[in-house]
Amino acid sequence: MEWSFWAKLGVSVFFFPLLILFILRLVKRRPVTPNADVKLLVVAGSGGHTTEILRLLNSLSKKYSPRHYVLADSDKMSEEKIRSFEQKRAAKYPDSSVLCNGPGTCVPICLSALLLKILGLNKITIVYVESICRVENLSLSGKILYHFSDYFIVQWPALKEKYPKSLYFGRIV
Repeated sequence: MEWSFWAKLGVSVFFFPLLILFILRLVKRRPVTPNADVKLLVVAGSGGHTTEILRLLNSLSKKYSPRHYVLADSDKMSEEKIRSFEQKRAAKYPDSSVLCNGPGTCVPICLSALLLKILGLNKITIVYVESICRVENLSLSGKILYHFSDYFIVQWPALKEKYPKSLYFGRIV
């Protein structure tokens, strides 16, 4: 099937501005303000992902608020864990970044955040923490978000060697 001139032109006109915005995003990094509060969007997955993300959140200071959560409607167990966690945290601390650790649901959310950032509509930092169970290879979510996240954290030295852009602090979850 031969593409017509107009079809090629239409595709080019659509994708060229997106390519330019993507290149500008890679070139232009905004400085981080050290003492500013950080709005946080947390993507929770079912099972072990929720447990890991809550352990990670437990180690963050009170600067990381407000926190907003995204989870599947069908994931009632994670919802209960998050509610319990937030109640305990609210008792401990009186009261835009995206933090995720591998569930597939985080990919479209991170890509949406990236689009908002590229278009200049919102300053969003994407932080991806690869699951502790990923010792030698990245998860599919990790393979995708490795290229787009601002901070990509791995928990095993073998992954740091394979993925030089990643950050390794040891086991953090």
